[in-house]
Amino acid sequence: MSRYRHKPFPYTTPPELSGGKPFEAPVVIVGAGPIGLSAAIDLAQHGVASVVLDENNVVTVGSRAICWAKRTLEIFDRLGVGERMREKGVTWQAGRLFHRDREVYHFDLMTEPGHRNPAFINLQQYYVEAYLIDRCADFAGLIDLRWNNRVTGVEQSRDSVRVRVETPDGGYDIEADYLLACDGARSTVRSSVGLDFAGEIFWDRFLIADVEMEADFPSERWFWFEPTFHSGQSALLHKQPDNIYRIDLQLGWDADPGEEKKPENVVPRIQAMFGDRDFKLEWVSLYTFQCRRLERFVHDHVIFLGDSAHLVSPFGARGGNGGIQDVDNLCWKLAAVIDGRAPAALLDSYDEERCHAADENILNSTRATRFMTPDDDAERLFRDAVLALAEDMPFARQLINSGRPSKPCSLAGMALQSDDDEGFDTPVVPGTACPDAVVAEGSRPGWLLDHLGGAFKLLSFGDDPARHDGLGTVCINDLPVDGCTTLRDVDGLVAERYGADPGAAYLIRPDQHVAARFRNPTPQAIGKALARASGKAMEQRS
Repeated sequence: MSRYRHKPFPYTTPPELSGGKPFEAPVVIVGAGPIGLSAAIDLAQHGVASVVLDENNVVTVGSRAICWAKRTLEIFDRLGVGERMREKGVTWQAGRLFHRDREVYHFDLMTEPGHRNPAFINLQQYYVEAYLIDRCADFAGLIDLRWNNRVTGVEQSRDSVRVRVETPDGGYDIEADYLLACDGARSTVRSSVGLDFAGEIFWDRFLIADVEMEADFPSERWFWFEPTFHSGQSALLHKQPDNIYRIDLQLGWDADPGEEKKPENVVPRIQAMFGDRDFKLEWVSLYTFQCRRLERFVHDHVIFLGDSAHLVSPFGARGGNGGIQDVDNLCWKLAAVIDGRAPAALLDSYDEERCHAADENILNSTRATRFMTPDDDAERLFRDAVLALAEDMPFARQLINSGRPSKPCSLAGMALQSDDDEGFDTPVVPGTACPDAVVAEGSRPGWLLDHLGGAFKLLSFGDDPARHDGLGTVCINDLPVDGCTTLRDVDGLVAERYGADPGAAYLIRPDQHVAARFRNPTPQAIGKALARASGKAMEQRS
């Protein structure tokens, strides 16, 4: 059985200390985890250089974030690592829920055809980081990745931000237009600028264990309420690559973190779960349920993403997925601001939209936590009644909450709609992420999302497509249309999902979200929607 081998990355004396030519970059990114690395790649794809600082010199130890959702995989496709992740990861979309020894019900998250990505894959965070680091090497002139560079302080001025960094060769300062804080739950940047979370800490602790073993468990999510092998608590099992299984065991608030992580205390718990099966412990950790966030994510020249901005309880896979979606929302906007194509006020929309998403994740995570760990007798009575009914009563299954799986946040209603939005009968409204579908460009089959994103695009239907100066047009039509990327709707799913008759059009943002839709598009209407979505309308008002 194979295990991941952590190999240290080489430390290089920074040019600020070696006397070399400084690496010129308008952005400093603190943290080389999945969020920081993804941000560096996304910015590089927009031609924006960054310096990435990390205090360590290896990828993360332990599986940590493992469940990567369909929308996040679509983002990783755009960043260039999605295929590697799918090839290595364990694909799953089904799960089973148990109460004690009784299976209450099973579920399937996605049976809809015509999507490249599954509902979820399980893949250890260290693999994701390794793939992203490899991808960074494709942007050698735009990404300076510095290991063993520890941030010790942050100061802002009116026009820039200065970062103090310590290395094995001493300290130095680096200045940039913007700093992206991607340094996690214990963010040094957050403390340096005097910020703290608001929200709720739940008085409960969970043990995480990565167990290496030969087993024939299916690629499903298994969750137990009050299992007989772990009386009175809850448990979760996920399959990962390399014969690694992720186990979460509820311990209660009184559990001693130092004692509970000792192998002599962990092993008996695993044996109670699996019996006499041979296994090896690969990694053990403890975490506390909490649902908290910063009041704002944008603080002048310092911008927070991922766990440095918001924390949620892990059930439902909302932490890592939410952080990657922060990157997806921010980087095209930041690139436009840095390049002078948009006013700095566009960054306020990142703050508004991703705070909204964080609140949605926190709400779902809080509800799951309260169902899993009832706070009083009334909550426990309700939970037990729902579990008793769910095996035979389908309506009760909708009330069970062991962590509602992560879904992309909808921005519907957040000032994204167009003035020509009547007559569409589809859930793909302004603010939603674009659904994928099988298409063909000439004789080459492919996926719709490969042709959207990275820049503003018009998605148009029919042989007389909408056009606008400076915008590329993706035309859905059976025959080629001059001046457009023409795609054939292979299975009819583009028309079905977007509900668009010939002549209709969608304005798609660089992050593959619908900015506006038009039944009868005109250059004026498209221009108005583009100005609103790109921040130009804010500039005009100011």
